[in-house]
Amino acid sequence: CLAVEIWLQEQGSYRPLKTFTAWCNSHLRKAGTQIENIEEDFRDGLKLMLLLEVISGERLEKPERGKMRVHKISNVNKALNFITRKGVKLVSIGAEEIVDGNAKMTLGMIWTIILRFAIQDISVEETSAKEGLLLWCQRKTAPYKNVNIQNFHISWKDGLGFCALIHRHRPELIDYGKLRKDDPMTNLNTAFDVAERYLDIPRMLDAEDIVGTARPDEKAIMTYVSSFYHAFSGAQKAETAANRICKVLAVNQDNERLMEDYEKLASDLLEWIRRTIPWLENRVPENTMAAMQQKLEDFRDYRRLHKPPKVQEKCQLEINFNTLQTKLRLSNRPAFMPSEGKMVSDISNAWSGLEGAEKGYEEWLLNEIRRLERLDHLAEKFRQKATIHEGWTAGKEDMLQQKDFETASLSEIKALLKKHEAFESDLAAHQDRVEQIAAIAQELNELDYYDSPSVNARCQRICDLWDSLGALTQKRSEALQRTEKLLETIDQLYLEFAKRAAPFNNWMEGAMEDLQDTFIVHTIEEIQGLTAAHEQFKATLPEADKERQAILGIHNEITKIVQTYHVNMAGTNPYTTITPQTINAKWEKVRQLVPQRDQALVEEHARQQNNERLRRQFASQANVIGPWIQTKMEEIGRISIEMHGTLETQLTQLRQYEKNIVNYKPKIDQLEGDHQLIQEALIFDNRHTNYTMEHIRVGWEQLLTTIARTINEIENQILTRDAKGISQDQMNEFRASFNHFDRKRTGLMDADDFKTCLISMGYNLSEAEFSRIMSVVDPNRLGLVTFQAFIDFMSRETADTDTADQVMASFKVLAGDKNYILPEELRRELPPDQAEYCIARMAPYSGRDGVPGALDYMSFSTALYGESDL
Repeated sequence: CLAVEIWLQEQGSYRPLKTFTAWCNSHLRKAGTQIENIEEDFRDGLKLMLLLEVISGERLEKPERGKMRVHKISNVNKALNFITRKGVKLVSIGAEEIVDGNAKMTLGMIWTIILRFAIQDISVEETSAKEGLLLWCQRKTAPYKNVNIQNFHISWKDGLGFCALIHRHRPELIDYGKLRKDDPMTNLNTAFDVAERYLDIPRMLDAEDIVGTARPDEKAIMTYVSSFYHAFSGAQKAETAANRICKVLAVNQDNERLMEDYEKLASDLLEWIRRTIPWLENRVPENTMAAMQQKLEDFRDYRRLHKPPKVQEKCQLEINFNTLQTKLRLSNRPAFMPSEGKMVSDISNAWSGLEGAEKGYEEWLLNEIRRLERLDHLAEKFRQKATIHEGWTAGKEDMLQQKDFETASLSEIKALLKKHEAFESDLAAHQDRVEQIAAIAQELNELDYYDSPSVNARCQRICDLWDSLGALTQKRSEALQRTEKLLETIDQLYLEFAKRAAPFNNWMEGAMEDLQDTFIVHTIEEIQGLTAAHEQFKATLPEADKERQAILGIHNEITKIVQTYHVNMAGTNPYTTITPQTINAKWEKVRQLVPQRDQALVEEHARQQNNERLRRQFASQANVIGPWIQTKMEEIGRISIEMHGTLETQLTQLRQYEKNIVNYKPKIDQLEGDHQLIQEALIFDNRHTNYTMEHIRVGWEQLLTTIARTINEIENQILTRDAKGISQDQMNEFRASFNHFDRKRTGLMDADDFKTCLISMGYNLSEAEFSRIMSVVDPNRLGLVTFQAFIDFMSRETADTDTADQVMASFKVLAGDKNYILPEELRRELPPDQAEYCIARMAPYSGRDGVPGALDYMSFSTALYGESDL
């Protein structure tokens, strides 16, 4: 009442009297009466009670018919008590003030009645009464130029707002295009006249008062505008139906877009896998170590650069698929069935094939590199031994074919015979080297060495020559033996020199060969073994030097005898070609090769130490990162089961957890760098750790996928909660019930636990009913129920979602209760994009009562939800 009094004082006059009077008469005339003076005609309470009965549709207590003041007060009190029972608080308004004709109290009471019965029930999108009425006016007048409704006073001064409301609902009553903003009097009078004549809305306002007032009365305009709202209530039903259809179409359009995105992402990923697998399955080896190492580098680039984005795409594809299925399920749409070959299971199978090919490819690469390394070593060893042997055999055929014994003296023959015996001894000593050369050539053939034809040809030449030398040796030996009886003495000292010099010479050649032999090791222990063997060889050098001195002493004795006895020995030892100079030269060569071998062993030892450092460096990180990944996987498993707080809080915590995990990526990259250093050093084992880079990569990818899937589960739970109207307390109750019966703490309930859970919640289940429920929550028949399926089932019992019947009923409202709808009706009631969406997808109406261009909204509604919903 005080607010009404202040309002009246601000207005300076009782402007709403006419509006309130007209509003009251618009209802009283339904009862065959009216009022003339709002201050006087309600004083006896009779017309006041009649007004309340008309606008409420209810009967009040029987009025008092006496003329006394007490009778009037009793009637007014009956009216005021009725208003109070309707939930209206009448502050400071009493029956005495109304009976006494108090204008301020009477107007306050009438405004209270208007608010309660004409305005309070107006609500658009859960707004208050005033805000709802304003929002309704804004939406209805939005398409009209020069109209901008922001309030219930100055926004209506030019009259275009009233005209727009009428034209929007009854366009045939007003030619809106001829109205001018600068002619408010014409606009207002046009609207008031049309409303009174065609819409049965009495003239509650005067155009002169509105135009001549800086700020028109807000309550008067609200009262008048509310009459428009109620007059067009039928159209409001159409708007509600249109809103429902828009909502359904928006969901359908969004789902179709998600389906198209899934199809494209699945096609791209499958195409990439299809192109990649043949590359990984290609097992054609290269001939050189450099070419195979380039293949290994290409594989590292694939693992480091090309595969990780595809791992993320695969994870995102699964998340998109789950989100889409959740949205379809929440909106009662049929489940999405991807194109043939593009199911999530198809993607997983293709991915498994990729990883199988990938694993085999890496193993093949490493084996090929080891094979080529072994081949290079064997080929070099073959070349060294072949070169040494070819050097030794050079000229031997010519020597064995000489006929020098035919003209030689007895002493010369004996010398030739002894020389030949020494050669046979030398020949036998070289037998082992020939066998080694043949064995190496055979191993190169077995390992598929690319230059095997050249190796085989050289080996064959050596073997053929060796056979020829054997035959020639046997032939010359027989010739010398036949001549031996004709020849006598030979200097025993030459013979002794030759016999001792030959093995010593062979020893030196073998020593030089061993000192120059290439080696390949992979561990410190192996290089330490070679070093120990070399030290043992060096320990034999003093004894070898004594033998050398002894052999040289024999030659010195021969020289002394020749000089003493003037023996004609032609200046050379007839038993051997080995000279003291040869022995000294080879001895010096051995002494030079010893420190060179020392240096090579020291360098290899340093390289193996560096390899061991790389192994330990990798192991120190892998032994931390591997358990860390396993711990995080276990933590995520616990988090997904033991979540507390609201879903939004859980989602925030999980995203922070995901951020912390992603921040760990630099350590993985650092470990990748150490792994690359190990592979570049051709290190193939690491005894300091059980973790390989493959283990770490797979664990990391699984960790990222698991946290992403857990976050997606919470997001789907939020979608379910919001779509089904589930409260946070209900979600907590669902989670508590699920966790209680998730006895194994795996995040899954088996069938027995799920049945026990339902019984504990009051379900009386038969076997058939429980089987039906299990077919819904476990469509894949795995015997397990996820938390998402549990929520879907619990929320589906009381779900309040749009159904096909509701959508069909909404279309029927827009169609004016016809069995078909016209394109112009869709365009008038729906936003442009959704109207065109319906027109493009609706089939032509085939009923007899149709008109040209009519559309079948019934079959369209069925298609939106699927036949099963109807």
